[in-house]
Amino acid sequence: MPTPRPTPCVPALLAALLLTDVTRLAATDYFVYYGSANGGAGNGISLGHFDSATGKLTAPSLASQAEGPSFFVLTADGKHLYACLENANEVAAYAVDAATGALKLLNKQPAGGEAPCHISLDATGKFALIANYNGGSVAVFPVAADGTLGTRSAFDQHTGSGPHANQLAAHAHCILTDPTNRFALCADLGTDKIFIYRFDAKTGTLTANDPAFGVLAPGSGPRHLVFSKDGKVLYVTNELNATVTAFTWDGTRGTLTEFQTLSNLPAGFTGAKSNAELTLHPNGKFLYASSRGHDSLAVFAIEAATGRLTLAQDVATRGMKPRFFGFDPTGAWIIAGNQDSKNAATFRVDA
Repeated sequence: MPTPRPTPCVPALLAALLLTDVTRLAATDYFVYYGSANGGAGNGISLGHFDSATGKLTAPSLASQAEGPSFFVLTADGKHLYACLENANEVAAYAVDAATGALKLLNKQPAGGEAPCHISLDATGKFALIANYNGGSVAVFPVAADGTLGTRSAFDQHTGSGPHANQLAAHAHCILTDPTNRFALCADLGTDKIFIYRFDAKTGTLTANDPAFGVLAPGSGPRHLVFSKDGKVLYVTNELNATVTAFTWDGTRGTLTEFQTLSNLPAGFTGAKSNAELTLHPNGKFLYASSRGHDSLAVFAIEAATGRLTLAQDVATRGMKPRFFGFDPTGAWIIAGNQDSKNAATFRVDA
């Protein structure tokens, strides 16, 4: 199946959403998982359906009570789901019922820091990498053969700050391995840095690379990361100044070289700036970024030879504060989750 891509939606606050074709019921019917940033009764991970022929979503129903599952990821075979429980400072493992999409909680582990906000799996699927927003730390957890999470195999504490009011301390916001699976990169919103680690896929350990980070303009607030389809470019969405930055990535030495930064907002916009998600189209030709201040999705065309971006379109998300969005497995639709208006909107995509 295509790599699952987190997005948002649910009756409470929208956080993260995944679509999977491994457990689909029919040719056009897919399960959709929604996460809520809220905790308490009635909140957690919800389950609905998506029709890829019409773009229609069914109303979701609660699949598992959880304390703020703000981000989660499915395994490549669709058998397990791993979630950050932001309100509980935990990470959780679930088994997925292939016939119904129902979730069974397998176990939980302490995240090692406060407010875990991002989780990803390495290329082998044997390790889960976590970014803890409050305090700015990252951790790695081994994934056992039965899908449970083991005791963490790595932990690193970030330090630093930035000039923006939201940068009084380090805030790790996204961590993922590079296409070689030999490095792990973490966007730290509080320090305007992309931390670079050497990642050992046998032991699940992290070691600071040399150089240990890439740097963005002061006050940028790097939030989420995505690699180009060929793995040669790293794109970063910057929450605090509503820009997207492109870096050349050297997968041999683990180095970043910035070559472009541009706004994802229309000229003349004077409202709040607050970028959120960043996603690559499956064909690798377009990049998408959400803006929670402008309540829109920006579409960038990618120049094949250089990886440079050109802003092609801004589309309203038909709701307030689009925190996450993602493609369905066919690549023909985007589902955008609007956190404050508590709704999801679908958009047909011209490939």
